[in-house]
Amino acid sequence: MERLKSAVPADLRRAVGDGTTRDLPSTTSLIISFLEGLPLFHQVISELTDPELALCRKDKGRVVELKGQGNACFSRREFEQALGFYSQALRHVPISSDGTDEILLATLYVNRASTMHKLGLLEECLRDCDRAISVSHNYAKAWYRRGMVSASLKNYSSAMHDLEVALSMEVTSSGKSNIEHELKLILLKHQNVNEVGRSSSDCKDAELPHTELRKVVLECVSTPNKGRGMTSPNNISPASLIHVEDPLAAIILKSCRDTHCHYCFNEAPADAVFCPLCTIPVYCSKKCQMQAVGGISWNQDTCLRSKSNWVDLGKLSLISTRSKDPNSNQIAEHRHECGGAHWAAVLPADIVLAGRVMAQYIDRKMLTGKSSAISGPNLDLIHHYDIDSPTSKLESHIYAIVLLLCLQKYYGSDLSWEEETLSELVLLICQVKFNSIAIVRMKSMNEGQRLTENKGNSAAGDAVMCSVEQVRVAQAIYMSGSLFNHSCRPNVHTYFHSRTLFLRSTEYIESGSPIELSYGPQAGEMDLPARQQSLQKNYKFSCQCSSCSELHLSDLVIDSFCCPQKTCLGAISELTYYRSKEDCVHVSLKESDVCKLSLPHVSEVDEDTEKVGKLLFRNDVDLKIDPGYCMSCRSQLDLASAIATSDRAASKINRFKELTVIDEVSEVPVTDALQSLEQIKKLRHPYSKALAQAEDMIAEAFAKIGDQGQARKHCEASIEILKKLYHPKHIAIAHELIKLVSIELSLGDRASSRATFLRAEAIFSLYYGPDVKRILPYVDSLKRTVTGRFIGAP
Repeated sequence: MERLKSAVPADLRRAVGDGTTRDLPSTTSLIISFLEGLPLFHQVISELTDPELALCRKDKGRVVELKGQGNACFSRREFEQALGFYSQALRHVPISSDGTDEILLATLYVNRASTMHKLGLLEECLRDCDRAISVSHNYAKAWYRRGMVSASLKNYSSAMHDLEVALSMEVTSSGKSNIEHELKLILLKHQNVNEVGRSSSDCKDAELPHTELRKVVLECVSTPNKGRGMTSPNNISPASLIHVEDPLAAIILKSCRDTHCHYCFNEAPADAVFCPLCTIPVYCSKKCQMQAVGGISWNQDTCLRSKSNWVDLGKLSLISTRSKDPNSNQIAEHRHECGGAHWAAVLPADIVLAGRVMAQYIDRKMLTGKSSAISGPNLDLIHHYDIDSPTSKLESHIYAIVLLLCLQKYYGSDLSWEEETLSELVLLICQVKFNSIAIVRMKSMNEGQRLTENKGNSAAGDAVMCSVEQVRVAQAIYMSGSLFNHSCRPNVHTYFHSRTLFLRSTEYIESGSPIELSYGPQAGEMDLPARQQSLQKNYKFSCQCSSCSELHLSDLVIDSFCCPQKTCLGAISELTYYRSKEDCVHVSLKESDVCKLSLPHVSEVDEDTEKVGKLLFRNDVDLKIDPGYCMSCRSQLDLASAIATSDRAASKINRFKELTVIDEVSEVPVTDALQSLEQIKKLRHPYSKALAQAEDMIAEAFAKIGDQGQARKHCEASIEILKKLYHPKHIAIAHELIKLVSIELSLGDRASSRATFLRAEAIFSLYYGPDVKRILPYVDSLKRTVTGRFIGAP
């Protein structure tokens, strides 16, 4: 795409960059006219849509190669490697119209099932056996393997049935003898052991739907400063479920394509299934596959497209074939991306997401018989096109043309397109870019299972801190969710189950007050300049929430240094602060960028804030605090030297943490790390985030080398700082408390671990309500440990 952008003449780039929404019909027309005569563009479209050039096509030769590598690994008992090869082979296996590859497909399922059986993945093994039998009902090995795994699951009746079926199908004498032997063993076990019913499900996400009652009434209102936003005419209690919504469209991020289901966005299991038409998506179950791809039978050869279908840029029309169930209410979001092309794997995620929105709009119009002429969908969402950068405008133009041609490759002569469709598609791309919401998963980074295996042993060297990481896995358009405004101190918490958005209040919200979530940056996580820059870059607005318009402790201390006077708690910042006649504090973010904060009354200021920025509350009209000067006593610090020393010390601590991962720690790195921490304490403000991060890294490193006493001390120190930066009931504090729980458990301090866990659980309940178990299953697992299910009660 960079080559296409650079090929556009300077005068045309300037016309697009300077244009507004009113100019879109003319600028899109100019870009089309230019691209029509550009061989490079025709080459790009061909590479994206021609089945013969597609990187995502099925390949039987590749399947045979991968299957052979899997067999070799299985023979060497390298089962994890074999599992990977068999899965990749399943990803590439073609489904011929005459069904000739059914045996190959069934064989791969059985091979993978055998591997998972060896690895103890019994439920996954059972599902692959079911799939093999559904593809080839007379495949004896599939019945045999299912019988064996049923026996491992102590479901002996099913095991005997499957082995008897396998015996009736087996043609070799050695095979029959082996099955008869297994049947005798299972019969003996069946007589002595109680049955265990089968619990396998083909959907990893097979849970009961959300049934929590929602009584919150929402209203969309418009305000002068923030435009549209959401409020409620009623008071809202803390932990109330405010909003639940499924997305209009969603797309997995490229970084998670091989690890997460492309429909529900959960981590893909070992027995993942794949799209029957291309090699791009991974699904956790057949259910998710069917929802994303649609109803495609194994013998349906729908992926072929004629190579002669070429692009006529002047008419913007193509010819293709297409099938759609007119009675279906489910829009198969991946269906239009298949067909032997691979544009969905190459184009950026937000462009593919715009394509899914467009395809859904087209499909719904066609299902209602309103497909005579297709325009772009009007989402009624802000697009910021007029203030977007010239480079971004040009990209939107080119991507809109490419996307439209890719969609036409699928729909072909079924549709006609209105002249303004391309202009509307440019705006749709901008709407997706500025309104899509990141779907995240909370991933436990702990090895907390060790804690449950220790069964209460106080040997500290075999446990590490529990930790959690927030992973962005997908992005989606939520029509109502997009109407909630941002705040750097939000009063609702956003989380996801599968692809469903949930919003829950984290504090009491008075009727008529704005209901606001976080678009990413929060007070306590980023300082004021970083938050403002992030929001301006990604969402094109200057935040005016309470944290960005009122003076708060966290913004004074988060990146500050401490005063050289030991008795002074004043902060020394890299920014310039001055107080105006209007009792406002002005913060210079850059030479030409100033942020204005309202100054609270002295009676409303907490003790810490007054001590940290004492001069800000004096009546000096011309007060100015330059970088490197204390906000309480004007003492000066060599800021450049302090920054360099602090960064070096932090680097040494990070190195110490890295060495603990590879078990190469000696007394020297430990001493260096502790000395570096003391340096940071002398330089950084006691409430700074740099100090909190240093304490946390030291705590994690000590936990890994088995010194849980030191780990506990530094973990507690980190938590106390974070309480100043956030607030005591912030979700970040709860996750840090879980770290502390794991350390206290490894020390054998059950009373403290229970008390700490109760503090964390209270915060989690505020943010997730009864959904904690399904959103943070590792917390529920740790709760069972803390309450004595795995370790004996004292």
